[in-house]
Amino acid sequence: MSSFLLRRVLPTSARAFSTSAPRSSFAKMTIIGRLADTPELQATSTGQEVLRYAVGTNSGPRDNQKTNWFRITSFLPEGPQRDFISSLDKGTLVYVEGDASMSQYTDADNKPRSSLNIVQSGYSLETCTAFTNSWITESFEVLSPKKQQ
Repeated sequence: MSSFLLRRVLPTSARAFSTSAPRSSFAKMTIIGRLADTPELQATSTGQEVLRYAVGTNSGPRDNQKTNWFRITSFLPEGPQRDFISSLDKGTLVYVEGDASMSQYTDADNKPRSSLNIVQSGYSLETCTAFTNSWITESFEVLSPKKQQ
C-alpha cells in the first residue's frame, strides 16, 4: 500500500502554516487620515465615558478623489493619553489602529442599514510615510497637541 494513503489527514480547521491551535477570528483596521473635528468625550447610558471622533481618508486619482469617513470610539481611561487625543484639532493627521465589527439596524424610515464600528486599540505619535505602488507619495508630520491660545 502506498505511504500516501497511510498519511494522517489533518482536521480541516488546522492551519497549514502553524502547529498551534486556531484562534477565534477577528478584524482589525489601520487608518491614516485627518480628524473631521475635535474628538468629543461622551457618556454612555451606563455612565462610562468614551471618546468619539471621525477620521477622513482619501482614495482614487488626484483629480477625482473620494473621501471615506470612519467613526472611531475610544475607551481609554482618564489620563494623559485620553487628554492628548481630546486636545487634537480638526484636520490633524492621525494613525489609528482599531478592532472592527459590523452591526445591523433599522433607520428612522424603517430601512435596514449596516454600520462599521471601530474601537480604537492603539495610536501612533511617530512620523510615518505612506507608500503607494512602492513610491513615496506623501510625508506625514508628527502628531502634536493643540496649541494653547
